[in-house]
Amino acid sequence: MRGTVTAFSPFDARADAEALRKAMKGMGTDEETVLKILTSRNNAQRQEIAAAFKTLFGRDLVDDLKSELTGKFETLMVSLMRPTYIFDAHALKHAIKGAGTNEKVLTEILASRTPAEVRNIKQVYLQEYEANLEDKITGETSGYFQRLLVVLLQANRDPDGRVDEGLVEQDAQVLFRAGELKWGTDEEKFITILGTRSVSHLRRVFDKYMTISGFQIEETIDRETSGDLEKLLLAVVKCIRSVPAYFAETLYYSMKGAGTDDDTLIRVMVSRSEIDLLDIRREFRKNFAKSLHQMIQKDTSGDYRKALLLLCGGDDE
Repeated sequence: MRGTVTAFSPFDARADAEALRKAMKGMGTDEETVLKILTSRNNAQRQEIAAAFKTLFGRDLVDDLKSELTGKFETLMVSLMRPTYIFDAHALKHAIKGAGTNEKVLTEILASRTPAEVRNIKQVYLQEYEANLEDKITGETSGYFQRLLVVLLQANRDPDGRVDEGLVEQDAQVLFRAGELKWGTDEEKFITILGTRSVSHLRRVFDKYMTISGFQIEETIDRETSGDLEKLLLAVVKCIRSVPAYFAETLYYSMKGAGTDDDTLIRVMVSRSEIDLLDIRREFRKNFAKSLHQMIQKDTSGDYRKALLLLCGGDDE
């Protein structure tokens, strides 16, 4: 694991619960204490703190955070408290409920998670929400975008093994014929190959594709497809190449330009903090000529900024 947040030691759940209660009791809130504790404990420890909080005070820690904090800072602290196992299922549920579907969230999660993680998300979704995730997603999406999501939801990508160069050549040729060489595009070929072949196989296919066609596969997808399908195909390709690089880019564009996509910023910072945020930071520095720390510093403010910077860890300047 290459996360920035690890188990805190020496850890005392009761002492943390008491400090949090004191920080939120009476007039005003000591946000500094809240953010310092919650960003420096890992998710498993935060769950222990919540249990101790209820044991000692008969109060729900998340309810107290919601009533004492506001805005983006509240959203971030509440996100940190969400148990890891339910985090993705919760994000997907909220992406497909109510008016309008948040395709960005469906794309990000289903393109970047491993088959084992996707299987787990489906199981948790069924347990927690008594609903079938695939049915929910197919009810809210359509066309080739829907079909690629369904392929990814099957979580049947070939496991990594010995790469067969003959099959690599064949897949690269099929993709070339399905896109650049064809009037119109055979989207199904892209969906099947990108959605089911192993990661190591596809990395070779992308190299071979470049040799055969003179194009990066991303350029072809950009030219031959559009809309939500294009975004999903590109996300899948980027995650095959490098998941940390994909998230570095996701974070960059959440902050670049006018306004910040705080939902994305929070979701990625929290969900990757114990997995690969160190790698994401390295890719960010390499690809965007500034550090993630710098960009957060420049783009956010107040307690929200303090908490994000603590989750980020160091500055890679």
